[in-house]
Amino acid sequence: MEEVPLEAPRAPRSQAPQQGPEVPDAEARITVDSPEAMQELGRTLAGLLRPGDLVLLTGELGAGKTTLTRGLGEGLGVRGAVTSPTFVIARVHPSLSGGPALVHVDAYRLGGGLDEMEDLDLDVSLPESVVVVEWGDGKVEELSDDRLHVVIARAVGHEEVLDDVREVSVRGIGARWSGPDALAALSAVAPAR
Repeated sequence: MEEVPLEAPRAPRSQAPQQGPEVPDAEARITVDSPEAMQELGRTLAGLLRPGDLVLLTGELGAGKTTLTRGLGEGLGVRGAVTSPTFVIARVHPSLSGGPALVHVDAYRLGGGLDEMEDLDLDVSLPESVVVVEWGDGKVEELSDDRLHVVIARAVGHEEVLDDVREVSVRGIGARWSGPDALAALSAVAPAR
């Protein structure tokens, strides 16, 4: 007679869940040479956005974050002048055309992370809006696995800062922005030099 074990032997534990191949983030680099070109970049970027998109803007004071957001507002067709929300922290610009609202946040004066921003209810606004956060690095990334990170830097040439020229790097993070063509429309604005 053969002895039957009371418990079936356990399969060995897998070390990590098997996932598909890692999809690279989309990235675009654009050189803009004027505030008008920065605003045009914002209008073009707006054509890629949809409700639920989170955009983080990084750059020193005066780099052009609000100018880019002004173009986003024009491209999304929202109500009200898009100005820096530094002192009010956040402004909501409703759509005039049935599209998503633009929630424009300036996190410059906020020291903490997402906990400090909970009072703004960004997690509630995000599904039906486009949320743009200036100075959002390290503060709002937890809101969405899919986001755009826009870094604006003053261009330097021949050891001098070129006043109106900006190097803009747009990086799409997550499945929403995967693939080499996710940001292709941006290169038509002002190809990188």
